[in-house]
Amino acid sequence: MEQREIDLIEQLVGQDSEINALWNQHNEFKKLIDKMEAKSYLSETETQEVKELKKKKLAGKTKLQALLDKHK
Repeated sequence: MEQREIDLIEQLVGQDSEINALWNQHNEFKKLIDKMEAKSYLSETETQEVKELKKKKLAGKTKLQALLDKHK
């Protein structure tokens, strides 16, 4: 995500509850993914969980991008 998009999100967070929820969710998924990927070894279950989190994060980012396009 580009910096100008992040700046727009930060402006709209207080005005649009859906953007706020998606942005918070995006950041939580990022933290969880980073925490899991920091491990030296991931079990099969953990690897699958990381994949699922990445899919959810991408889906949320797509929705967020669509909302940002409406505000541009």
